[in-house]
Amino acid sequence: MIFADADAAALYDLMYPWDPERHPGDAFYDGLVTAAGAVLDVGCGTGSMLHRARERGHTGRLAGLDPDRAALERARRRTDVEWVEGVAADAAWDREFDLAVMASNAFQCLVDDDGLRASLAAIRAALRDGGLFAFETRHPQARAWEDWTPENAAEVVDVAGRALRVEHRVESVAGDVVTFTETVKDPDGAVLRVDRTSLRFLDAPELRAFLTGAGFAVEAQYGDWHRGPVTGESRIIVTLARRA
Repeated sequence: MIFADADAAALYDLMYPWDPERHPGDAFYDGLVTAAGAVLDVGCGTGSMLHRARERGHTGRLAGLDPDRAALERARRRTDVEWVEGVAADAAWDREFDLAVMASNAFQCLVDDDGLRASLAAIRAALRDGGLFAFETRHPQARAWEDWTPENAAEVVDVAGRALRVEHRVESVAGDVVTFTETVKDPDGAVLRVDRTSLRFLDAPELRAFLTGAGFAVEAQYGDWHRGPVTGESRIIVTLARRA
């Protein structure tokens, strides 16, 4: 059985549906998007956040950026949103958006200093003066990767009716970068697909330093989706920064 890129994109939507009624993180971003006239979703994936914004009556400009062609093909099912294939560092918008977001921990895909700085510079350039940049990352103190094991695999049935097992395995932890694999198997254990990903885990002061260096003013950092403070128990860091 072939498990193509398009299958992987569809599986993502099935496993991680965008639902502000059920997920407080989705509700957090949904509120920001609703209040903004022009929105750029960096790392938009299959476009679920912007799809919902249009469905709920957002009449302003909505644009999604992502390097994953298969994910963008799903996003492009809705044609009243701009969809751009590419990475943040190569974006060339100039003061066109009120809000830029990187949801679903997309910020953690920026794993090296040069790429992170280039991405922040491009995102800042895309924002109007005073524009807001919002994103979340997993707090390194929670060591989320320790739960990414085959024993914590998910059993799912995809849109084609196929029973699948999705498991994760950490390959390396090098400084603040964690590299892991996601493996999709059929019920008999046959491997259908293996994807490898590296994510960077930065703490709150490190995030502030990168943002300040890129010309942002950090407005707030929260330790949960209800705008509570970052504490020794926080599992996430939600950051709001404005173009200074």
